Amino acid sequence: MSNDILFTPITLKGLTLPNRIVMAPMTRAMAEGGIPGASQAEYYRRRAAGGVGLILTEGTVVNRPAARNMPGIPLFHSEPALAGWAEVANAVHAAGGLIGPQLWHTGSIPVPQEAQGWQPDGPAESPSGLVSPATPHGVAMSEENIADSVAAFASAALDAKRLGFDTLELHGAHGYLIDQFFWPGTNTRNDAFGGATIGERSRFAAEIVRAVRVAVGPDFPLILRVSQWKQQDYSARLATSPQEMTEWLAPLVEAGVDILHCSQRRFWEPEFAEIDGAEGLNFAGWAKKLTGAATISVGSVGLDSDFFGAFGGVGSGAAALDSLHARMEREEFDLIAVGRVLISDPQWVNKVRTGQLQELRGFAAEDLASLA
Repeated sequence: MSNDILFTPITLKGLTLPNRIVMAPMTRAMAEGGIPGASQAEYYRRRAAGGVGLILTEGTVVNRPAARNMPGIPLFHSEPALAGWAEVANAVHAAGGLIGPQLWHTGSIPVPQEAQGWQPDGPAESPSGLVSPATPHGVAMSEENIADSVAAFASAALDAKRLGFDTLELHGAHGYLIDQFFWPGTNTRNDAFGGATIGERSRFAAEIVRAVRVAVGPDFPLILRVSQWKQQDYSARLATSPQEMTEWLAPLVEAGVDILHCSQRRFWEPEFAEIDGAEGLNFAGWAKKLTGAATISVGSVGLDSDFFGAFGGVGSGAAALDSLHARMEREEFDLIAVGRVLISDPQWVNKVRTGQLQELRGFAAEDLASLA
């Protein structure tokens, strides 16, 4: 199948992208003191020059005392950090690219082993002081904490627009703070921010979205990343039926989300195989069908070395590539996010576009050690 669909421009909420390939947010945690600098600006500039249609930055945290769980995670508050992010945006724009920050709060996810010895500015906070079902960590948020967190996201969003970013993404996936409110395993509250249904537990996210929409105005594109799976439990599912998915996502779109970034571990897998079979819609496909929002799909694009050979029509990865083309041709979803291969190969998109298939590099774990 032709790659033409990947390189067809698209306009979403007034933002025209030159192609359908998004650089997925990937935590690099190399911002000294939380301040992005020249190395971050050059890292993102290279991917823009490499042909990525839209860059979403690594998670960058809002102004809450324990919003990050590693010292190298960049801040999206304070003048030094915001000045650094302005330079990142300028560098990407100078290379002809488009970029949005991913705004983040890590919730009650503990400090990882590699960062032991560093302490955040306060105790980890989450809906119920749990990091996973029946596993305590940190403190349960008060309603005042919740209100302050909503305000922190709105303030960061306003700064993103002021600094000249083209869009922004809220990180509501993978078991971090917003997702911890969605998940019954970590949200056992009995107030207005808890509840037995996914619709009730979505209130925190909806309030953030509404506050962000007010901050940035009606015309600024707003992306929300969501997932069923959690880093705490890869098999977790928030919505076990289309009805539950509607109850979860439709209110968030109504609150102001323009694009849903639907993270699954393998983009080609059907979300509800029990309903429409092995060739059924994936997560992003169902989210688009149920809410009417534009969607980004993501999940293991290019991680199998055979996937690269598939661009030349060979290898077992051809099935996944054909699935990507076919799904995009029938408008199952609008954009596809590519992650770790772009760490190892900043020119990956241009190489695919120009047919330099023999030059494609796969992801190499050792490349995580630097911002090359």
